[in-house]
Amino acid sequence: MPENNLDNNIFVSPSSGSFLYTGRIDFTNPHAPCFIFPGSSATFRFHGKSAAVKLKNYHSCYHNYIGVVIDGQVQEKIEITEHGVELILPVCDRLSDTDHEVILYKCQDASHYLDFLGLLIDRSAHMLPAPKRPSRRMECYGDSVSAGEVCEALDCIGRADPENHEGIYSNAWYSYAFITARKLQAELHDIAQGGIALLDRTGYFHAPDYVGMESAWDKLRYCDYFGDITPWDFSLYTPHVVIIAIGQNDSNPQDYMGRDEEKSARWKRRYIEFVKQLRGKYPDALFILTTTILNHDKAWDNAIDNIAEELCDPKVVHFLYSNNGCGTPGHIRIPEAEKMAEELTAFIESFGEGIWK
Repeated sequence: MPENNLDNNIFVSPSSGSFLYTGRIDFTNPHAPCFIFPGSSATFRFHGKSAAVKLKNYHSCYHNYIGVVIDGQVQEKIEITEHGVELILPVCDRLSDTDHEVILYKCQDASHYLDFLGLLIDRSAHMLPAPKRPSRRMECYGDSVSAGEVCEALDCIGRADPENHEGIYSNAWYSYAFITARKLQAELHDIAQGGIALLDRTGYFHAPDYVGMESAWDKLRYCDYFGDITPWDFSLYTPHVVIIAIGQNDSNPQDYMGRDEEKSARWKRRYIEFVKQLRGKYPDALFILTTTILNHDKAWDNAIDNIAEELCDPKVVHFLYSNNGCGTPGHIRIPEAEKMAEELTAFIESFGEGIWK
């Protein structure tokens, strides 16, 4: 139950049972769950006029933000400007004195980690039962596009990214992955990291010692900027649908697919191993192999198509967007993400209700 706080508010502990948590979250300390992956969230319901969140942010790069959705309406992101100290940030104020549902979520990837330390509500308010968890579950393994990076740069639709964006346009809520999940009324764990490729020592993430999805996929804490690497307990979450959207950053430092036979074959072998490892964790899930509409050489999509054929598994399918690999030279903006989500949603729905059983 909530307990009184010295600041003339009611303090609600993260372990109170008042929150619906979504995402691959570290609950090692139940009084300070750590939000790691983009879109990780705490949803709560209360009757009252105002609420503030207590948190501690661990900064790596860029500007860092927490997102807020009140009664289904997305609010302005709140920038976290102090790091490594406990903060109290107002997240909603001057609301009508009635029932409200609020979602607090992490906007970005490993540009920061975030300890959720609780909630403060006005003394005349009271908490309501936490929302029910959706029955449908999805998981996405992807890069910056899946994380919603630079998606709010609406002046750059179909164009390259603005210079020195520094995270100010990034918002996981508007990624194609989360839009798709909302369309399907599904819970989503978004295992997405900007710059990540499949293989270690390639891509852009964790320079100069580049870390690939082959090392991060089975981790909870996957970035040593914030301390020890820790494993994820796969028994805690079993998705019905798994999206693997890797292949965009794999051309760095060399765009070898279809040009270097040995390297191409190695990438395909490792991709197949990755899928099989995940299939071992989720034997009943539908796996969708894909990339995105961000410009890239078609050879990578051809390789993934070959992989799907080689696996010859009815639960592993390859999906291409209508403008796959040629939609934009920059990151995916919100309208483009919405179109991707429409196409991906229709594709998933074509498999019928049975995939959610």
